Amino acid sequence: MTEEQQPDETPEQPADEQPEDDGSDAEAAEQPTEGEPAAADPPAAEEQPAAEDEATASDQPDAEEQPAAEAAETEQPTEPEASDAPSAADQPSEPATPAAEQPKAKDLPPGAELEPIAIEPERELSAEERAAREAEEEERLRLEAAAEVTDEPLSRSGGPVAIAADARIQATGKRKSSIARVIVRPGNGTLVINGRTLDEYFPRAALRTIARQPLLTAGYEGTVDVQVRVHGGGISGQAGAVRHGIARALCEIDPELRPELKRRGLLTRDARKKERRKAGFKKARKRPQFSKR
Repeated sequence: MTEEQQPDETPEQPADEQPEDDGSDAEAAEQPTEGEPAAADPPAAEEQPAAEDEATASDQPDAEEQPAAEAAETEQPTEPEASDAPSAADQPSEPATPAAEQPKAKDLPPGAELEPIAIEPERELSAEERAAREAEEEERLRLEAAAEVTDEPLSRSGGPVAIAADARIQATGKRKSSIARVIVRPGNGTLVINGRTLDEYFPRAALRTIARQPLLTAGYEGTVDVQVRVHGGGISGQAGAVRHGIARALCEIDPELRPELKRRGLLTRDARKKERRKAGFKKARKRPQFSKR
């Protein structure tokens, strides 16, 4: 047949209209899209994860059993601890105080917890109040002196020793800067100091008690007369000197009194006195005020 009698043949396209086959369609068909497995190797992609899963499963056969075993081990020691621990109801409840309300000890100044003391200003005392206070102080000193220096009389079977009518016993007593010369004679108990009675010479009851203490202790208060000449020092030192001199004179009359008077401290020379002033000092130990500038 001729070429004109063949209708089935497709007309030939011009060369400029026919698409060029440069192989891009084959490459596009061969390259899979993103996220999809390649169509050329589907069996290999499916077989590889399965093989990996089997390998991991074979390597870790006890992966599920291991956590269970660890949980069992951890539960075992906690059971006795829970049984031994006291319940919340048995424990004493403590009041919960917020941390912000609790002040820190280091932040508080010293003495912050103490209450302030109200100090009232001193007022000037009137003459009656001053006299009342002086009377109270004198009574207090009298009671203290009576409790301190007034001892019980000595208990002796024979009583006071009889003194000859013409006896005249002398003794000397000292205290601080005072010196007392005592003369004891038989009599009815009078006590004269520098020509004056005891009450006139010593205005305070405590000093009078100190001067009479040896006579009260030995029991010679109403059987002898005492004449004293004292000088030097103040009235307190003079009262101690008189007591020392009378105690020494009574020991001359009755030597048996010495142990008991010595035990009570009536025969001991009291060497205490005011300490002398030192050179460069205001008093015995008071220094002058120091000024740095």
